[in-house]
Amino acid sequence: MTEIQKTQIEKAHKFTALHIKGDPLVLYNIWDAGTAKAIAETGAKAIATGSWSVAAAQGYPDGEAIPLDLLTTIASRIATTIDIPVSIDFEGGYAEDCEALAHNITRIISTGAIGINFEDQQVGKAGLYTLDIQQKRIAAIRQAANALGLPLFINARTDLFLQETNRNKHTGMIQQAIERAAAFKEAGASGFFIPGLVDAELIASICETVDLPVNVMKAEASPNLTTLASLGASRISYGPGLYFQLMKMLAESYQSIR
Repeated sequence: MTEIQKTQIEKAHKFTALHIKGDPLVLYNIWDAGTAKAIAETGAKAIATGSWSVAAAQGYPDGEAIPLDLLTTIASRIATTIDIPVSIDFEGGYAEDCEALAHNITRIISTGAIGINFEDQQVGKAGLYTLDIQQKRIAAIRQAANALGLPLFINARTDLFLQETNRNKHTGMIQQAIERAAAFKEAGASGFFIPGLVDAELIASICETVDLPVNVMKAEASPNLTTLASLGASRISYGPGLYFQLMKMLAESYQSIR
């Protein structure tokens, strides 16, 4: 085992340990080495990308439109530039079948990343993968990571709540989310990500019931960080929020000098 491999494994263990229920890891999602370095220099404990921001920064739409070769180059530059753990938003893994998925995950691990987001929506199609299929996909990722000796943090994301824009219907979807979390854990997931869910009581219900660290995405309608921590979140991320904010500031700055 090389020193680089030892360091990557140490970072993976450190990253996992940062997921504490009630004292969540806060990730301000970045999109390149420059933004990663800026956040790392503030004393951040870990860094995570957001797929929307990474794609937009390179002129691509979200949804695996950015080429995998380019994504791995960006991930490698981020992991090389900073010394703290790096998690990459890997969307649907750029593959449907498990063999190709396993190959792709080895490429992400080779960049120095120690964690991924992995979603259950069918990228470019309607609906979510069935539990059986998504379990096999997560298991393929876990097996590929284990073969390399890396305790990869697989943040298993469900898009249940993002795909249902009527928040009044989210209450009736909680049990389905809990079932997905249990299935994902059985397959080898490390965490459970519930973007789109903003109701405090429903977030608390997930956190109380799911036997995995729960990641909440902070949105404008979400409770504040202190409340999210009290609800039992183990991880809070911001998605593309920072990208939107900084691009608006950039445009306004230019407008001010015209």
